[in-house]
Amino acid sequence: MSSNFTPPSGGQNPYAQQQPYGPPAAAPSPYAAGPVPGQPGHPAPAWAPPVPVAARRDNVALGILAGVAVMLVAIFAYAGIMRAMAKDDGHYSEVGYIAIVVGLLVGAAIGKVGGRNPALPVAGLVLAVLGVFFGEIFGLAMIASHYASLSGQSISWFSVLTQHFGDVFRQWKHDFDVKTFLFLALAGLEGFVVTRRVAG
Repeated sequence: MSSNFTPPSGGQNPYAQQQPYGPPAAAPSPYAAGPVPGQPGHPAPAWAPPVPVAARRDNVALGILAGVAVMLVAIFAYAGIMRAMAKDDGHYSEVGYIAIVVGLLVGAAIGKVGGRNPALPVAGLVLAVLGVFFGEIFGLAMIASHYASLSGQSISWFSVLTQHFGDVFRQWKHDFDVKTFLFLALAGLEGFVVTRRVAG
């Protein structure tokens, strides 16, 4: 007895679409860890926002202003110490270690406030040297005022500085020696180095 088997229309085998034996393959989890954009080997896609970069402190004007303020304070401190150490006959001793402190304070103020601009260490050098120079000039004016008062004359150190600045400067030039140059150089070097170190 013969039987005729008629396949489905279209000539397709109904058994060709059967799944293989075993559990079905699991679908990928949306929570699975994937490549992190921006890491080595996984460049960030074009649509990804840029990675924020830490803002660089760079305020030249404010840094120099802070250095000038500290320099002015250092000038009067330097002059006051010179006057306190002077003798009644007008002789005085240079306070070189104070010059190093002037450079340190000026450099620290500029570097802390101004940031890492390459022009600021040069400003620290210049302001430190000016602080020591004018500290000695102001100190000489205070000593001259004190010496004049011992002679019965009443003249303030400010009057000596403004009315006889040429005489005070000539006295400073007369007393200028290797030690004076060394103190100025150390102050400038300290101002330069400390400004870079604090800003870095």
